[in-house]
Amino acid sequence: MRLLPCGDGAILVELPDADTRRRLDATLRRTPIDGVLEHVPAATTVLVRAEPGDLVRVAGELRQLRLLNADSGRSVDDLTIPVIYDGADLAEVAALLDLTVAEVIARHTGQIWTVEFAGFAPGFGYLIGDDDNLTVPRRETPRTRIPAGSVGLADQFSGVYPKASPGGWQLLGHTELAMWDVDRDDPALLIPGRRVRFEAVSA
Repeated sequence: MRLLPCGDGAILVELPDADTRRRLDATLRRTPIDGVLEHVPAATTVLVRAEPGDLVRVAGELRQLRLLNADSGRSVDDLTIPVIYDGADLAEVAALLDLTVAEVIARHTGQIWTVEFAGFAPGFGYLIGDDDNLTVPRRETPRTRIPAGSVGLADQFSGVYPKASPGGWQLLGHTELAMWDVDRDDPALLIPGRRVRFEAVSA
């Protein structure tokens, strides 16, 4: 664990791998450190925000933490996302993986995905599957506009575009479920730690 100052109100915690980052995230959710305003997980880092006067103490407590199992303290419900598998890149993804389209859909719907971290846009979650069998590269040429609700793959991640935006992910289909809604108590559906299953539905 490496602690780096980040401005005058945060510490960036660098971890050796994603598993250790999951454990630190779980620990901070289960046993929060007094004075920490929020913590934000990423791929192999966690940003810890605190009042400037608390940073030295918080840093000391971070170094002394005994990390819990990554599943400890889960407080979010699982989520099922209905998907219409009509994506523009579905056939290309199948060819890249030497699979049929039906097999790609079966792999995407046949495993549990976990939101590893959020970023890119409000409501966008980076999901990792429990079976590493759908790893594909990003598109060589990104699209200038991808519709909201588009479900895609890039590297080992799956994700759902919360609003129309540019992007380079391989598109498998779309969902009508809103990933980001400011009128909900919790605007984002894809929050770190949430487990997700994709379900194939008809148009």
